[in-house]
Amino acid sequence: MDFDPDTGNITARFDLQNNAYFPNGEKTVEVLQLDRREALASGYKKTYRRLSKKIQRFLAEPNRPIDKLIAELQEADDHGLLGWCLIGTGQNEMPFKEFKRQHPALWLDCVKTMGY
Repeated sequence: MDFDPDTGNITARFDLQNNAYFPNGEKTVEVLQLDRREALASGYKKTYRRLSKKIQRFLAEPNRPIDKLIAELQEADDHGLLGWCLIGTGQNEMPFKEFKRQHPALWLDCVKTMGY
């Protein structure tokens, strides 16, 4: 499964090798109607924005302690998106991409500390 930060929906993950969505993911989205749950999508989008703001703040103030950032990220992650943001497709989205690029060692600390 994947997350679309623009819509807030949970989607099937795309398989680049087969140029199609994974069938199990598509079926899960269909059965659970994950692409039609506006309230759920709204909650995911809010969580994503909170996580993004925490990373943006860190990028603006990089001398803040990493353990404080990790605690703030964990507290802000109401919908379990942090793994997606750090090691999933979300690591290619801003500001997570910039965090990984500017602070690779700190990014790795976050990934390890959070058990991903």
